[in-house]
Amino acid sequence: MSVLARTGLEVLEEQWAQVQPPPTYYFLRKPERGLVMIQARAGGDGLRFHLGEMTVTRCVVRMEMGPRGCSWVPGRNARHAELAAVFDSLLQTPAYQTRILKCLVEPEARKQAEVRRARAARALATKVEFYTMVRGDE
Repeated sequence: MSVLARTGLEVLEEQWAQVQPPPTYYFLRKPERGLVMIQARAGGDGLRFHLGEMTVTRCVVRMEMGPRGCSWVPGRNARHAELAAVFDSLLQTPAYQTRILKCLVEPEARKQAEVRRARAARALATKVEFYTMVRGDE
């Protein structure tokens, strides 16, 4: 679900156009917007604190063939939440699962991991080490 939530809408639309035959689905919960509280950790691994709120859109669909799919995506795009929920449902369907994993989830997971690595490398380049000198007798 994390990969689908972070995948761009244009990629989801492109993959949806390639799903043949397109399955029929209906909404159990239409896309709706809301807020979630974001937590962070002091220093990256210390005590938790509330960083702020983030807008999310959630959706739940049921395929005509049975499985239910749900999504929570960042932002306010209802279509993104709908397609993420549809793909979540399709991933639970053996007829579609392998193709979606190969063509959508795995390539997007690799792209997202590379973006995280590049971001971490840029942040590491700005790291500063501080040394403290002790004065006096000890």
